[in-house]
Order: sequence, then C-alpha cells, then structure tokens
Amino acid sequence: MNPQLSVFWSLPTDQVLQQTHSTTAGLSRQDAKQRLSEYGANSLKQKHKSSALMLLLNQFKSPIILILIFAAVLSIFLRDVADATIILAIVLISGLLGFWQERGASNAVEKLLALVQVKATVLRDGQSQEIPNEEVVRGDIVLLCAGKNIPGDCLVLESKDLSVGEAALTGETYPVDKLSGVLPAETGLAQRSNSLYMGTNVISGTAKAVVVHTGKETEFGKVSERLKLRPPETEFERGLGKFGYFLMEVTLILVVLIFVANVYLHRPVLESLLFSLALAVGLTPQLLPAIVSVNLARGAKKMAKKQVIVKRLPAIENFGSMNVFCTDKTGTLTEGEVKIHSAVDVEGKESVGGASPQATRVLLYAYLNAASESGYVNAIDAAIREYKTFDISGYQKLDEVPYDFNRKRLSILFKKEGTHLIVTKGALKNILDVCSTVETAEGKTSNIVDQRQKLQQQAEDLGSKGFRTLGVAYRDFNQDSFSKDDETNMTFLGYLALFDPPKAGIADTLKELQLLGVTPKMITGDSKAVAMSIIQQVGLPEPKALTGSELEKLSDEALMQRVQDTNVFAEVEPNQKERIIIALKKAGNVVGYLGDGINDASALHAADVGISVESAVDVAKEAADIVLMAKDLNVLVEGVKEGRVTFANTLKYVFMATSANFGNMFSMAGISLFLPFLPLLPSQILLTNLLTDFPELTIATDRVDKELVNKPRRMDIKFIRNFMIVFGLLSSIFDYLTFGALLLLLHAQPEQFRTGWFLESVISASLVVLVVRTRQSIVNSKPGKYLLTATLATIGVTIIIPWTPLATLLGFQPLPLSFVLVLGAIVLFYVTAAENVKRVFYSRVKF
Repeated sequence: MNPQLSVFWSLPTDQVLQQTHSTTAGLSRQDAKQRLSEYGANSLKQKHKSSALMLLLNQFKSPIILILIFAAVLSIFLRDVADATIILAIVLISGLLGFWQERGASNAVEKLLALVQVKATVLRDGQSQEIPNEEVVRGDIVLLCAGKNIPGDCLVLESKDLSVGEAALTGETYPVDKLSGVLPAETGLAQRSNSLYMGTNVISGTAKAVVVHTGKETEFGKVSERLKLRPPETEFERGLGKFGYFLMEVTLILVVLIFVANVYLHRPVLESLLFSLALAVGLTPQLLPAIVSVNLARGAKKMAKKQVIVKRLPAIENFGSMNVFCTDKTGTLTEGEVKIHSAVDVEGKESVGGASPQATRVLLYAYLNAASESGYVNAIDAAIREYKTFDISGYQKLDEVPYDFNRKRLSILFKKEGTHLIVTKGALKNILDVCSTVETAEGKTSNIVDQRQKLQQQAEDLGSKGFRTLGVAYRDFNQDSFSKDDETNMTFLGYLALFDPPKAGIADTLKELQLLGVTPKMITGDSKAVAMSIIQQVGLPEPKALTGSELEKLSDEALMQRVQDTNVFAEVEPNQKERIIIALKKAGNVVGYLGDGINDASALHAADVGISVESAVDVAKEAADIVLMAKDLNVLVEGVKEGRVTFANTLKYVFMATSANFGNMFSMAGISLFLPFLPLLPSQILLTNLLTDFPELTIATDRVDKELVNKPRRMDIKFIRNFMIVFGLLSSIFDYLTFGALLLLLHAQPEQFRTGWFLESVISASLVVLVVRTRQSIVNSKPGKYLLTATLATIGVTIIIPWTPLATLLGFQPLPLSFVLVLGAIVLFYVTAAENVKRVFYSRVKF
C-alpha cells in the first residue's frame, strides 16, 4: 500500500488522483480490468481457487473418519490388506458422494446470487456505467446518490448536501455531512468529513468521489478481518448444532465402552478399534451437511423460479418457520403507484375544477419543488410532475436542501424577478413544525398556533378517506444560498392529498398468509387514519393500532406485550422499526420484515428473515436475506411454502438417521458383547452405512404432506430425541428378533449370521425410510419417484451382493431359502409395526 494513501484525507484531491493513477474522468475499461486482475475482487470474502479441493477435503475432516483412516492404514502394515482396502474405498466413495452433492449446491447458489448483485455507478472512459460492487477498483470515480452503498474507502471530490449513515462503522446514530477538503493526518475516523467508507451508505444528497482502498484494505475490511465477522446463526442452524453435539456425546460414550469391552473379552485390539470406529461412523449422520446443502440449494432454485432469490441459504429455514410478517403498505398492500387526488387549501377546499385559487397555488409550489429536486428519487415527486404541469421558466433554482429521513422535508430556493423564495414540502407534522404563520383563502396570514388543531383535524379527515397528506409551505428569503437551519418562520400554504389504492386480490393473499399461520402486520410512517383506512380495505380482521408517539412512551417489556395484539403500527419513525421487530422476536415469534428504503436496513438486520425487493435501494438489498424480484405478496406466499417444503425434507433425513440406522448400530454394539465373533466386520458396517445413506441423498426431491406446509414449524430437539428413542428402540427390538432367529432358529455360522444381519439391516432401514418420511399412512402419502427408485435400487443391490464375486472379498456368502424367508417375514413385520407405532406416536406427541 502507498504510505501516503494511508492518510488520504490529509492530501489534496489532485495528489490523491495522481497517487491512484486516475483522473476526474475515471479509468479506462482496459485499465480497470487490469487492476481487477492484479488486486482481486472488491470483497471481504476473497474466492479461493482451491475451493473445490477444500470442499473435498472437508468431507474427511471428522475426527472419527480420520482415526478410522489411520487405523485402516495401520492394518495394511500389519498385513490385513483386503479389509483395510475395502474400508478406505468405502470411506472414499462416501466422501465423494458428499462432495458431489455440496459442489452442485454451491454452484447453483453462485448463479442465484448473481441475479441480485448490488451495483455501483462509476466513470469508465469518461462515461457513467453500472458495475457490480466487487468490480470496483482503486482509482475508480464513483457517482453517489441517496440509497447507494459506498463501494470502498473514498475521498470526496465534489458533493451537494451529502449526508452519510456511518453507524455500521463508527456507531454514530445520526447521519454525518460530507464535503470535499483537506484535513490533518491525525483526524479521527468519525471526524473525517471529506472521506467515505465501505460499509456505510448515502442518506441524502449527491457526490463524486475517488476510490482509494478496496476489499480488505478498507477500514471496514480491517475490522471484519480482526473480528472474523460471520452472520448470526439461524434458529435452524442452532438446532442442528445442538443435535450434532447430542449425537457426538452418545457416539463417544458408546465407542469407548465397546472398545474397552471387546479388549476385555481378549479380542484383537486393532480389530476392536476398527469395529468401534465403524460403529461410530454408522451412528454419525456424516451426510447431514451435504443433505442440508442440497436441500437448501434445491429449495433456492425452486424459489428462484417463483421470483424469490435467496441470498443466504439458512434463511430458507427461517422463512418456513416465520409466523409474523411485517411490511410497509406501499407496493405490497397497495399498488405502489402514488397518485395525486387534489391539492387542498387551509379551508378544506380542493383544487379540482379550479374551486380554490389557493389550492391551485399549492399545486404550483409542489410542482416547482418536485420538478427541481436533484436528490432522493421517489414516486411522490413523479406523481406531482405527472398530475399537472406549470410553466416555471420564470423561476431560477439557486440552492437545495434535499430530503432526509430525520427532517422529512425537501426545500428548494428559487429566484424570480429579483425576489427569493424557499418552497418546502414534506410530512405534514414536520412542515407544521417549521411554520409560524398560515395563509388563509383570502391571501392573509395569521398565527399558526390558533390554526394548528384545525389543520391537523382536516388532515385526519382526509386520512380517514384513505388519503395520505403532505404539507406545502414557503418563505421569502434574501440570499442566494441557504441551509436546513433556514427552514424556520415559514408560511403554511396547504395540503397535497395522495392516494395509493389497495392491490387487486390483496385481501385473498393476506387470508392465505393467515391460513399458513403467518400473521401480517403493517409498519408505516403514514398517519393512523390512513393506515386504518387501508387495513380495513384489505380485510385484516379487528385492526388494532399503535402510533409512534404511543410506542415511544412504552418500556421494552410493555412493548413486548403490546406487539402481539397490534397489527398496525402507524406514524412510526425509522429508528422505531427495529425496536418493533426486536420486541416481536422477544415475544417468541419468528419475524420476517419486508423493506426497500434507506431507513429499513437496521430492521432488516434485526429480523429473523430480512426480505427486500430487486428495485430496492442498495443498502436495503445488501441487508436482506431474501430478495423478491417483484414486490408482490403472492410471490412471498409461494416462497413461504417452498421454505417449509425445504425445512420438512431436511428434517426427514434427521428422522431417518435417528430411527433405523441408530437402532441398528446400538443393537450391533450390544450383541457384540455376547457373541464369540463380531456381528459385522468393520468393512461390512461401513458398507451398510453407505447403502442406507444412498436413498437419503434423494430426499430433497421428495413430496411433502400438506399439513407440513400449512403452518410454521421449528427445529425441536426434544421432539427429535423422543422420535429417536421410540423408533430406535423399535428398530433394536426387531434387530434382536433377527439375532435370535439367526442363532437359535437357523443356527447360523458367523459368515451366515453376518450376511443375514447385513440383508435385514439394510433392507429394513431402506424401507422404514418410506414410513418415517410422512405422518400419514404409507399408502396415502406416496414418496417422490427418485426416493422410491433409489430405495428399490438399494434393496436390489443388497440382495444381489451375497451372490456376486464381491461376496468373498466382503466376507458374505449366499444364504439358504429358509434364511431368506425368515428374514423377509421379520422385515415385513417390522415395517407394519413401524407404521402402527408412527400413528400412535403422532397422536400423542405434537410437533
């Protein structure tokens, strides 16, 4: 790094441009391409070329697998080559299966993420163009406006009313003003008013800046590198973690006990070690990471077809578990196309038909303001410009204080025929706060204190009809420039009545969400009257409202109680949204939040599922877990269903791994203490485990019962433990029935015993998959074709193995017909019993 650029805020702009080998016209495309190749992507997570190799190696990182490989290699040196080779081959095949599944999932996700890239506007060859943030390089000239993320550490070249949110980096709650200039080298991070930093975003205004540092060289990159920041775990990830620890404890205790017992019984130490480790592999659902990845990736691909792009895969599980959905009204509950109904004067007369000259003047001033603004692009200004046009050629724009979410106003200074005029429009309360007088219909002014209650009542009357109101005010001025401090002593002129009709069919969509167990709640900055009018139109039952001012007076504990019953939050300030989300989470809900504005980032971060839309500002899209390609709740409904299908199929593998597989391994551990020989050789145990895992690789394609989609569900370790005990115990009962039949009825020799036990174990575990995959009867709920095909193929291969040349190598032998018939009867009896136990289990245990 150039040592001078380490204090770039202390250098003049021309020197910084020289040091970065750039100009105010930006870089050439060729130069930028070369820099990207030389310095790498502008990302805090650099992509490694060895990622495929690392993914493959990760399949073998389990301590149990590593010890097993070591023991197998040791046995080769002790001349037990055949068994050791089989063990290593099976471990390798299992690892390759996991790698193939996870690699495919990873590639699919990369393609989906490319659809919702956050982009920066830069100058290349003197022309502005949009490029992905990852392609921004040192020396790029970036053009910034409200809502844009800062793509790297930059020096401001020029700015206009630039205000930046730096809370993510400095902890500063309020936006800070930025402008060009030179500062002392020792200036602290929070005081560098000429610098912009990656991880922050533009609140208002515009700017041109030169990028000095990218990626890990940025201030944000240094912090994340030190802290090794990672996104918080989802509830599902935490549940899987607890499940993993639980299995690990059980496995370790069992392995140690079995190893010690076999050594005590004077069996060969190495053989006892291999047997114990093979049991541990059988007990460990080592394909779980691959199964989860494949399920999530498949779910993400299916959701993408329904215009829902998943940025962070584990969020799919939370999406399915979501039981509260919070949203603004604009564009989700309403059409999102703001239109002007009319202008209204202070006496309540409308501009329609020219009834009120003062109301027409309200329209003129609103048009002046909207047609001249250069900051935050918004639908309201577009609606004002489209409603009615005026000849404003006589007005010269001198200065502007752009809209921001603290003031909630936009002010512009004009000059006309030697006079200066400030015209301001914005949220009614914020406009009235800066007015000292009000202009009456006769053109006279009076003190606003006497009129304020009347003005607010008129606004509420308009709100009760579903109209949102903006205030318009003006002030005579005597200078060529001004600041937000000059927004005082203004004269209130009148209102703009806006309307945004509810979306067609939105009432049915909301009902469908509620049938899915998701409670919709509206969070809006609009007045209570407007919010209640909309909520009644869209058919939400018994709307209960809480305003921002009422919310401010509540303690966190009191708010936690109120949010459960409240479904309309009106007149809410941006910083209150996050507080509402956190209160809902503390009350035990899984909360989704849909936001697309500059002020939604903190609420999106706080929600269990942050949802944004493709057209959202960068800061909202970056903060979201899920991006909707269309701002449509029907898209969301489909996404919730897919999330639940993915969640249900992931849990199926957990159920399968904790039923027959777990029972089989426990049975084998127990019987090994009483037999004069090992019930299965280590290589046979690993083959059993590989074959029973094979059908489960197709679980992502399985059908899901409707009742599992109709309401949100959560990872419940207690339920899984109960399931494992009941179905594991059932499996063990039939295992010991098999042992008894083989030893006492059929008088099997060791090789016959192992062959019979192998056949019964694999076939019963494969068939019971079809039982535990559903709560319904196996007859009523048919499995997916891939799962059924894989199950039948596994059974076929298992039956054939003892009659192939591989049998001798694996230690199997063909069985007499009497063995096959007895084992077939036990398997049939087991599947029938599992079906009946399942019915009783689900009738008593709720999930």
